[in-house]
Amino acid sequence: MQTTRISPARKILFWLVAALGLGLLTGCETVTLTNLTPPAIDENPSQIYTFTLRVTPRTNTVLASSISPKIVIDRRNFALRKSALGENLWEFEYQLPPGVETIPYYFLVNYSVEGNATVTPQEAYTDLQRATIVRRKVVSLVANRGPVGARVSVLGRGFSASDVILVNGTPARTVFESPTSLSFFVPAIEPNRNYGVTLQSPLGNSPVGTFHVDAGSVSVFPMSLNLRSGQREQLTFTLPMPAPAGGTLLDVTTDIPDSVIMPEVIVPEGQASVSITVEGGKPGNGTLYLKGFGAGEVTVPVTVSR
Repeated sequence: MQTTRISPARKILFWLVAALGLGLLTGCETVTLTNLTPPAIDENPSQIYTFTLRVTPRTNTVLASSISPKIVIDRRNFALRKSALGENLWEFEYQLPPGVETIPYYFLVNYSVEGNATVTPQEAYTDLQRATIVRRKVVSLVANRGPVGARVSVLGRGFSASDVILVNGTPARTVFESPTSLSFFVPAIEPNRNYGVTLQSPLGNSPVGTFHVDAGSVSVFPMSLNLRSGQREQLTFTLPMPAPAGGTLLDVTTDIPDSVIMPEVIVPEGQASVSITVEGGKPGNGTLYLKGFGAGEVTVPVTVSR
């Protein structure tokens, strides 16, 4: 009996042909999966989020009617439906459970390949993906310039009472108005410069924009105070023009806090001046300081006696 031996070269050729045939039948070779879902998704009131996948056959042997995409979330399979937005697009609308911030998921696609009078089932899948729900977003500063003490609004979404606005790293007095609105008073910093504005929160810092601090002026009357302990006297602050919307905060400080009893100074919106009552406390000599105005600082000498 005589047998025909196959040469090593022919063996290699047969192996390459077989490998090529198997390669054409693998999921990664016959279809391409493209995840069109952004990694960061803005929060919406309904808490329903759309996941989108493009399934592109790479050979005409893929049976289009057999393509069946699914998304796997928390070990559960959900079928995708065809999207009206374009060919080969599939979508799934996911109702986010309460308290969830990040969604790990992957896509799984079952389909069939036809060839040599047979239909072979195939499977393709993506790597593990993650989508994060963005619950806060800073949209804009309502104004991009103003003097020290001006109240400036910040619009966005997801604000909380713990948020603080930083101007060039300096904390500004911040007012929480609603989950979509904050405002801050421009702190006493050097005028005629641009400063970066940042939103600081327990969730991290977010850039807001750039704010230009204009030079301002204010006059104070009387220019000095001589009080006895318990005595009260009016102190008037006057701006060169009416205060803008939200009013103007005059951040008055002193080096003798035990000797001076006074309220916060805010010139009301639409008014050019405000008067406050200053009361003498413990005996002492010092100064009231108002930074960011005039040549950089307005001072009012104070003497409190018994």
